[in-house]
Amino acid sequence: MAARVLVIEDNRPSLELMTYLLHAFGHTPLEAYDGLDGLEAILRERPDLVICDIDLPKLDGYALAGRAKADPAIRDIPLVAVTALALVGDRDRAIRAGFDGYLAKPIEPETFVRQIEQFLTARGGPMGRG
Repeated sequence: MAARVLVIEDNRPSLELMTYLLHAFGHTPLEAYDGLDGLEAILRERPDLVICDIDLPKLDGYALAGRAKADPAIRDIPLVAVTALALVGDRDRAIRAGFDGYLAKPIEPETFVRQIEQFLTARGGPMGRG
């Protein structure tokens, strides 16, 4: 079953690649280009999953994660960091900020969607209801 996946990413080529892959695997990608628009899209659209860069304009991914997980209406939506921040401790910082998962950029097109779908299955989302 297809999932509605919000991709919050300010880098156009990265956004296009992720949305292309999601669409190719039958999911419905939604887009936001900065953290504030992304948070508004989560509240408005209630996607099944959110993929979020950390280094975003207007509201960074850490702040977005904190706000999303503090809001009872959206806190259960899985939130996955997909970021070029790949130094020691970056993954732990993302998880502490509220992200449910972490993937390093550059993404691997061959495995990206399968990695993302694990968060849907783990949460009993569309991929886990069958």
